[in-house]
Amino acid sequence: MHKITLGIFGWAALGVISACVMPEVTPQVSANSGKEDFNTLCAPCHGTSGQGNGPLAQGMAHPPADLTGLSKRHDGKFPMAYVLHKIWGYAEGQAPMAIMPKFGPVLDSPIVLFDAGDGIATPTPEKLVDLANYVSSLQR
Repeated sequence: MHKITLGIFGWAALGVISACVMPEVTPQVSANSGKEDFNTLCAPCHGTSGQGNGPLAQGMAHPPADLTGLSKRHDGKFPMAYVLHKIWGYAEGQAPMAIMPKFGPVLDSPIVLFDAGDGIATPTPEKLVDLANYVSSLQR
């Protein structure tokens, strides 16, 4: 009887421990969602191609960045963590001297675990991941 009780507690403990381990999640990102958000939030200034030539860019004192050369400017590797941080900082109005509008609430979405290339799965809004992945697809 003692072995049966110990066995039951052992399996129960294993179940509790395994429930506490955060599973590795690969988010299902939708290129369409990222593209739609890019066209709504970014294209007016950065242009649909991401080259900084949107209709609102004309006449700006500080022209919008050419987003198509991010990988080139980072030794051929798309700087995912940098882009996520940059978009979220602007989205929340935290960037110093931010010209970009505050659009954080638009990116409210379910949180997914996302590894931006540093081996650390970080809770990140899914729409933010989609948007950054779309910007990645614009690289020349």
